[in-house]
Amino acid sequence: MTRIAVLDDWQGVARSSADWSALGQRAEIVFFGQALGDADEVVEALAEFDIVIAMRERTVFPADVIGRLPRLRMIALTGGTSGTLSFDACAARAIVVSNTGGARSGASTAELALALLLAAARRIHSADAAIRGGGFQSTIAPGIVLEGRTLGILGLGRIGTRMARYGAALGMEVVAWSQNLSRERAEEAGVKLVDRTTLFSQSDAISLHLVLSQRTHHIVGREELGMMRAGAILVNTSRGPLVDEAALVEALSSGRLIAGLDVYDREPLPLDHPLRRLANTVLSPHLGYCIPEVYEQFYRESIENVMAFLDGSPIRVVPASVRRPRPAPD
Repeated sequence: MTRIAVLDDWQGVARSSADWSALGQRAEIVFFGQALGDADEVVEALAEFDIVIAMRERTVFPADVIGRLPRLRMIALTGGTSGTLSFDACAARAIVVSNTGGARSGASTAELALALLLAAARRIHSADAAIRGGGFQSTIAPGIVLEGRTLGILGLGRIGTRMARYGAALGMEVVAWSQNLSRERAEEAGVKLVDRTTLFSQSDAISLHLVLSQRTHHIVGREELGMMRAGAILVNTSRGPLVDEAALVEALSSGRLIAGLDVYDREPLPLDHPLRRLANTVLSPHLGYCIPEVYEQFYRESIENVMAFLDGSPIRVVPASVRRPRPAPD
């Protein structure tokens, strides 16, 4: 019988997000609620599965892992594409890779970026902890008002454009930069195009909205963090490796910067990671797209994709035009 692995259901929502009954009549479905570890653990866990429904980029599937899964015939991605899957290895094995839409993920991620910005600016995380610990104002440093300050947007795509609108609604001056951003595109979004140095040195808050690739890996490094104003806020809801995490920990440990982070180099974030101990961080566990509407679309369309594959007529096969290059190594 065909065996299907539903991976990385960290919030335990997969079963209730879609109707699995028809697929369950044709295959054995196993839900994995915990993250798999290194390559050996992934291979051991998935060796007897024919189809994998992968939650975004949480489990990494490089060529060596694909090569050690001889039964694997299909990978059903949730979302449009993956930077942690070797498409070349799949093609060499004739493994079908399908994808899904994510209509509400842009709005949900942008709203979380705004939430992290506001929480960092007003130190809501510290205030919440103080009240729950029996205190009140005495241990909370004053926050800042965002109106009249400068918001820098790094990457002005669909999510970055939303975040720019939110900044404007708060009365902030919004500036933007990325490697391919044109003046016309910036003006269309109602923001001012600036150069890289200006964005990092003049912004009171910077929000990252870039796709991770070889070119954007560690695009925010020690030099860029060093340019930022004392007390500036860095928000990242895109991908952890856009930022040199070691350099960020160093800057945060010095007390120079504040960070609102939803993404990390390694996820789940290790228990002993220094970010967990820094008071000038607002941390969320990669919740950007994690809303019911997105999960429902992910799993509904993944079931449709698997059913079509089992019928011999695959749908939503990932085209070469949207296959991301793998990020550069550290």
